[in-house]
Amino acid sequence: MLKCQALRIAKSGIFFWVNFMLHCRLFVRVCFSLLLSLPAWAGTVTHHSFNSPSLGRSIDYNLYTPDGYESSSQRYPVLFLLHGNLGTEHSWIERGGLKETADKLIASGQIPAQLIVTPRDPNFWWSDSELEPVFTAMMTEFIPHIDDEHRTLATASARAIGGYSAGGFGAANAALRYPQLFSVAALLSPAIYGDEPPETSSGRTTPVFMDGGEFSRKKWQAASYTTWLSVYKESGNIVPFYINSGDHDRFDIAFHAAVFFQALREHQPEAVELRIFDGDHDFAAWGGSLEDAMIYMANFLAPPMP
Repeated sequence: MLKCQALRIAKSGIFFWVNFMLHCRLFVRVCFSLLLSLPAWAGTVTHHSFNSPSLGRSIDYNLYTPDGYESSSQRYPVLFLLHGNLGTEHSWIERGGLKETADKLIASGQIPAQLIVTPRDPNFWWSDSELEPVFTAMMTEFIPHIDDEHRTLATASARAIGGYSAGGFGAANAALRYPQLFSVAALLSPAIYGDEPPETSSGRTTPVFMDGGEFSRKKWQAASYTTWLSVYKESGNIVPFYINSGDHDRFDIAFHAAVFFQALREHQPEAVELRIFDGDHDFAAWGGSLEDAMIYMANFLAPPMP
């Protein structure tokens, strides 16, 4: 009798747990189905061109617009991201994982919904030269074009700039020479070498910094941050800087980034950050650190507004 009762209790317990697990599995499946049915955050990347009066030709660029941009009347902060040597307007999109990173961070609320512009510099180093006044055109023509043609918040508090390698060189100069235009800057493995680039750098062989077929130290220094840092300090503007580099960067940028960081830290100790991570000078470093850079910049970007 007791054995039968014990057996019935055991069977009842087993039945309860089996039934409970089946219901749990059903619940999980229903939740998963509901998640799949929710609309995924998906920004859009479109290609555009701007005809520059001073260059006498067009500047090509890609534009990332956040989910809901087309159906919204809001105006958005804007981030300009510059490519490095031999890059194009597609580099950040195709190799840097820009869209995926932006989608993820906006969907999670870690950064505000924003427009992201990736222009192309045909001369690669984001500098005025005897070839073309690319840098001036970007600052005085291209940025106003973006504000005119797209729903940006056309104020410095809603405008950021960043770049990798030679694009970091350009982003540094943009923030130092035009601090009234930007609320924050991010330099990823920036090619900021001070007096002159190392022998292995493309900065020594690009026509932008050459004279008579030879590298011109004078031309480099005229465009280097060392020339513009004092001008920036005297401007009275403070642009927060995010600076990073891989510790195995083949161009010793970790060292040069630290030198630039220290120069800024003496001027604005609470508005500059340096990250040295395990990495080299490649898209594993730039795409891999883009998320951290965008989260930092979000602290200084105004949110979308009606």
